[in-house]
Amino acid sequence: MYKFPEDLESKYRFVTLASKRAEQLQSGAPARVTEINRKVTVIAQAEVAMGHVDVWNREAEEAEAAGSMDEEEEE
Repeated sequence: MYKFPEDLESKYRFVTLASKRAEQLQSGAPARVTEINRKVTVIAQAEVAMGHVDVWNREAEEAEAAGSMDEEEEE
């Protein structure tokens, strides 16, 4: 397993971010690192550890989705 970057506040955040990235890789997204291991979970962990993945903010994503729903209701 890869060590999580210091800019992430917890191991939980690292695992969550790697999980989201693994889903993307499983869906066909190109890998951002050259990794011998072919498991998407290991590749995703490597990408997060090396800083190749932007930090995902669930609260911001939910707020953005709620904002777009409000705009649709106004129309």
